[in-house]
Order: sequence, then C-alpha cells, then structure tokens
Amino acid sequence: MLNSRREFLVKSAAAVGTMQLAGPAMAVEASSDAILSLFKGLPGEVAVKIYAPAAGGKPEFLVESNSAKTLFAGSAIKTFILCEALRQVDAPEVVQTLKAQQLSLDASVWSLDSTMFNPPNLIGKVSERTALEAMIMHSDNTGTDMCLKHVGPERVREFVASAGLKSCVIPESTRSLFGYLLGAKDYKSFSWEELGAAANESMVNLPMNDVQTMACSADDFVSYYSRAMQGSFFKNKETLNEFRRILSLGDAIWLLPLPLGVSAFCKGGSIDVAGFHALCAPGAMLFDERWVYFCLTINWEAKAVSDPATAGAFASAASHALSLVKEKLSA
Repeated sequence: MLNSRREFLVKSAAAVGTMQLAGPAMAVEASSDAILSLFKGLPGEVAVKIYAPAAGGKPEFLVESNSAKTLFAGSAIKTFILCEALRQVDAPEVVQTLKAQQLSLDASVWSLDSTMFNPPNLIGKVSERTALEAMIMHSDNTGTDMCLKHVGPERVREFVASAGLKSCVIPESTRSLFGYLLGAKDYKSFSWEELGAAANESMVNLPMNDVQTMACSADDFVSYYSRAMQGSFFKNKETLNEFRRILSLGDAIWLLPLPLGVSAFCKGGSIDVAGFHALCAPGAMLFDERWVYFCLTINWEAKAVSDPATAGAFASAASHALSLVKEKLSA
C-alpha cells in the first residue's frame, strides 16, 4: 500500500534522465511567464515560488503561482525537526553535544522506509547527529522518529508557530502518520508489530487530511528558508554551520537535480499511494553571492500505485526552472 519513497524518487530521477527538453525552451529568458510555463499541463495542483532578494545593486527576482495553497509536502517538513533540534542545543559546542547525545534505536521508534537504520535488524544507541543526518540525507523515517521523540513534536509545532508558518503541519511521528492512513483506532500508539501487519492493507485515509499529515505552503517554506539559512533562528554561527551542513546532504539535490555550480540546501518530500501522489522540493541555493529560495510542489491523483511519468515531468520542470534562474541571476 505505502510504496517506498526512495524507490519513487529514484524512478522519478530516472524518468528525468530519459526526458528530452525542447531545444528552444533552453534558450528562453528566465522570466516569470517562461518559468511557470514549464509546469503547464501537469495534473493536479502545482505550487511554485522562487525568490531571490535584491543584492549587490541587482533587483529582487520573484516567480510565484498558487504559493499560498497548503499542499502535502511529505518529508520536506523534516527540515523543521532539524531546525528545532539544533535550536535546543544551540551553542558553540553544538557538534560535540550532538555527538554525545545518544538516542535509543529500538521498536519504540522503528518505522517504514528506513534504509539507513534497517528495522528490525538494528538495535542499540545512535548519536543524535547521526540520526539527524539519516533523516535529511536518506529521509530515514526511523531516524526521523528518533529525533522527533527526543525533540518533542509539540516543541517543533511551537517553533513553527513562533516563526509565523501558519500552514505548516507535522504529525506525531511518521509511524503515527502511517497508522492514521491505515485506519488504526489509536494511531498515536501504533506499534511496530501493528505497522508490519497492516503495511500491505489498503489506505483508509488520504495523506492530505486534518488529523495526521505533512503539509505546508510554498509561501511558508520560502519564508522559512530565507530566514533559517541566514541564521535567524540560531544564536551561534556554529549552529548555523551545522544546519547548513546537514541540509547540504539532502537527496533531492541530486534527484531533481539542482544546477551544477551552486551551494545547495534542500530537503525534499513525496508520497506515492494508489489514488494520491505528491512531490515537494523546497530549499535554497547560493551562487555568485546571490541567495535563491524556492519551493516547488505538486499534488495529484492517479489510480496506480506509482506514476513515474508525471513525477519525471515535474522533476524535469523543476530542475529546468532553477537552472534558468541561475542563468539569469549569473548574467
């Protein structure tokens, strides 16, 4: 029922690799209309926001469409968990603290789609730093639930609210999200054994819902990244450096891919279930002393368990759009 996020994204990347972009389009100036036209014809709802503040005497650059709409963002919301985790240990010794803090890896946090921690085969203690890296680099859901259990979902929600990100929603845990989607009576206490027994059952609730979901608007993602990447949520430069380092590991950077020659920071997300699909790529890139903040999201319906053609078309449009922006702002 719940297809592997990793498998879905890899299929999307493969689809991008086999697609041929129209020659004339590559020469089009990176105007708002030209960028938005790349996403025309895609099914469902698409949200786009790309923003570069004015810098070095050059004006700001803004492209947006449907950016206030709250859409399913999947694992892209894990950046908020990372940010709050670092805020809680914000200090010059942040790296040493993260290495020293040991988190339990056991049945209390095992979750689906965890290629790094491979439940139920691994058990013991893992440093918080390793869990955070697994959450961002591999989107490992066990690593995510380890971090979320330690940091506290309410603390993450309090941070999100304090930052004014009104559209952003996180679940109690990834396992609770799966439990709710599968129709568990008590999704908050959904056990690893119950998850394993129900993993191949049909989904009862849609991923985009009002109870347990992962959602955010493009406006809020761009607002967040434009502040987080500059250290607005941290007191110490060492914490900002660790935040940037971990986000530079995000797999969406190469799965889209983002343009070569940029410093890229991105945590993507997706879901792929029969009847509902989503891809979300929010983040930031830096080149030629220009910061660009972006969020590109699509939610669509398709009966099949996977839809690599649509996923590939969206990823191709997203990659092309960001390349056009780089070309324009580098001129």
